[in-house]
Amino acid sequence: MGLITAVRKDRQTKTAAKEAVRQRTLKKAVSLTGIGLHSGAEVTLTLNPAPADHGIHFHRTDVTAGASDKAAVAARWDRVADTRLCSALANDHGVTIGTVEHLMAALAGCGIDNLRIELDGPEVPVMDGSAQQFVDVIRAAGVVELSAARRVIRVLKPVAVESEQGRAELAPAAVFSVDFEIEFQSRAIRRQHLRLGVVNGAFCKELANARTFGFMHEVEAMQKAGLARGGSLDNAIVIDGDKVLNDGGLRHVDEFVRHKALDAVGDLYLAGSQIIGAYRAERAGHAINNALLRKLFADPDAWCYDVLRGDESKTAMDGGIKAEAAVV
Repeated sequence: MGLITAVRKDRQTKTAAKEAVRQRTLKKAVSLTGIGLHSGAEVTLTLNPAPADHGIHFHRTDVTAGASDKAAVAARWDRVADTRLCSALANDHGVTIGTVEHLMAALAGCGIDNLRIELDGPEVPVMDGSAQQFVDVIRAAGVVELSAARRVIRVLKPVAVESEQGRAELAPAAVFSVDFEIEFQSRAIRRQHLRLGVVNGAFCKELANARTFGFMHEVEAMQKAGLARGGSLDNAIVIDGDKVLNDGGLRHVDEFVRHKALDAVGDLYLAGSQIIGAYRAERAGHAINNALLRKLFADPDAWCYDVLRGDESKTAMDGGIKAEAAVV
């Protein structure tokens, strides 16, 4: 992926900035409307261009009390307040933004560094259960480069977390890649493994349209508990025993592990910048992904801010990473 000049923390020279890949935002604002997966309420989301070094911030337009900054929530790992059914953010004033992972994955995959995201409800709309419609509106709006250099987070040494649910790790690498394995008793899923260098548009080509999934008995239980009110066959793959209930079946034979990789891309983009490193996981979810970021940032010797030089469209092959998939 071109040359990477290591710059400890925020030390960046003018020369490096001139040669570096530049930050990006949208050319114009764009909106879309959909249903919240857990709330079941209609939500309108607007993606607005933002200046260099602004980062990605959410703003709840339905929160009117007090100053406008009280309705703002930064898209950062240290603002993740709940990981039980999604990645949900919260600010110090109790304002929350739920189900951010699919949108964050689309922003990561499209290389968007700065954005003001407005929404009139507590949850990002689920759309079709994938990141594809977010990618589509980003492409429709267009992307513009800014004058400032893109800052990336380079992994300097391996870090890992593990629980009864699964495990995940980040290790030094020349490019960002995901290596994910899942296993379920259902014959509709079984064991699936995906290894992918997430560069050269690979996210949009290989992961963006992979939908979230769940089992019928779990969906029914959540809906009885007042959760997943917006869940349906229109926005999720639903499995009953060994059978996929959706008309048309799957978009990929390994769509389940592709979606788990999509979730990981979105969760890891809450680092605040693109990560340069290898992510490996087994049965990991939102909680493990956030715990991994917290462990990374807790160790100042495990990471640094870098300036990314060269052509960012270099393929994963340049880093020795091929796209691999297996279903057993």
